[in-house]
Amino acid sequence: MARKPRWSFKEDRRLMELARSSKSLEEVVKATGRSPERIKKMAMRLGLSIKPRGTTKK
Repeated sequence: MARKPRWSFKEDRRLMELARSSKSLEEVVKATGRSPERIKKMAMRLGLSIKPRGTTKK
């Protein structure tokens, strides 16, 4: 499987938006096309919190 290029500024912003809207990790994977490991690493680097499974705020 080919690796995607480095994260662009636009992808960083998209990840921030998805995290702010309380999307689950699975939803972020589908929206970005990135692996869960890469998403977790980038979220940590950006200081974001992404919930692992369909856990949403009530």
